[in-house]
Amino acid sequence: MPIDPLDVIAKRMLLAVQDYTLFCSQAVANLFRRPHYWSDVLAQCDLIGVGSLPIVVLTGFFTGGVLALQSAASLAQFGAQAYTGRFVSLSMIRELAPVLTGLMVSGRNASGMASELGSMVVTEQIDAMRALGTDPMKKLVSPRVLATVIMLFLLTIVSDTVGTAGGAFVSVFMSAQNGTQYFTSAYQALVYSDIAQGLTKPLFFGFIISTIGCFFGMKTSGGTQGVGRSTTQAVVASSVLIIFSDFILSRVMLWIFPGF
Repeated sequence: MPIDPLDVIAKRMLLAVQDYTLFCSQAVANLFRRPHYWSDVLAQCDLIGVGSLPIVVLTGFFTGGVLALQSAASLAQFGAQAYTGRFVSLSMIRELAPVLTGLMVSGRNASGMASELGSMVVTEQIDAMRALGTDPMKKLVSPRVLATVIMLFLLTIVSDTVGTAGGAFVSVFMSAQNGTQYFTSAYQALVYSDIAQGLTKPLFFGFIISTIGCFFGMKTSGGTQGVGRSTTQAVVASSVLIIFSDFILSRVMLWIFPGF
């Protein structure tokens, strides 16, 4: 299989970034223009939020449990096992709950959006919508973007809660710690900047998941093989962008809240 020259690959990547930027701009602009398809937004909220709830709950609970298990063993060496709750709550709320929830929702919904919209493209349903006077960007893309941003924010709060509860379960029933002491330590460790960081990231992650999934879906070509290719590209690209944007957002938060 021939390999393209580097300049051709670079031009292709720049063109993809340009197309994605224009796609995002149009999706955001459509949120402020009529008509608004609120029923589609609610349907997507149900599909994305309620549908993702089981995997988010399980991921958050067991992640909090593993954190408590590992940290309790390490802290016990220094006689500081009482700080297990502090360690679990800070780790979950600042970092792990937003990122893990984003990756779980990305694996489930970015692929779903890409395959659903890709199938509509290859079967010419998108062209039929345009012929009937309906803007596919307003009808299909903008509701998914709004619903994903809202539901990822709420799912992250759920993950924060069950993650802390999972840590408490392990601390009380496996490490024989005092439950009141655990929750007091977890509560006292949190400050405003921790909450702000943990609840800001899902807004960006939700935007990335929805726009990447819809972008690859709307750009699908090549029949059923193209649908499969778009699905894979959507999951890979959204996962990588979530990790990359997490680094950027963490750096920005450290700049906004110095010393936190």
